[in-house]
Amino acid sequence: MFSIITHNKNKYMEIKKFIPALRMVEMEYPEIQADTLEEVVMFALQYLRPRIEGNYIIDDSGLFIDALNGFPGVYSAYVFKTIGNDGILRLLRGVENRSATFKTVIGLHYQGENFLFTGICRGSIIYEMRGNNGFGYDPIFVPEGFTRTFAEMSTSEKNAVSHRGNAIKKMVEFLKERDAI
Repeated sequence: MFSIITHNKNKYMEIKKFIPALRMVEMEYPEIQADTLEEVVMFALQYLRPRIEGNYIIDDSGLFIDALNGFPGVYSAYVFKTIGNDGILRLLRGVENRSATFKTVIGLHYQGENFLFTGICRGSIIYEMRGNNGFGYDPIFVPEGFTRTFAEMSTSEKNAVSHRGNAIKKMVEFLKERDAI
């Protein structure tokens, strides 16, 4: 049995498609201010170790916009809460270079050890929001090779190409090699 520690039901549902026996645990834990997603996730794994029994998963994601020197990056959740997609679109008003990278780092605490799995998805920020699926920055991000935003894709379509989907696939492969799932 694996638990995911999150308040985000969308993240839970995306990962549950790969690990059906996954259960969601809503629990607060500190998210440190750090330079990388890896540092944030490792700190959280260590913090949760004495508080959660068994195997557990956490993740952190960021949207890194090239024209904004990687902003919002590790501050993506805070930026989304404060200025949202409208604010990002305002920051990019008049900017031609709309390229961006979504990155997810999944932390897995498995049999007493911590492991990290990283997934990225290159794409671009469009000029106006489109779509009703997904969450967060999904309505403004179009992955490379596509014309639709993540918010215009089904969960399975998004998982096939997304940053989180790529990280999940690496973690699932790791767990299958150990006959854990």
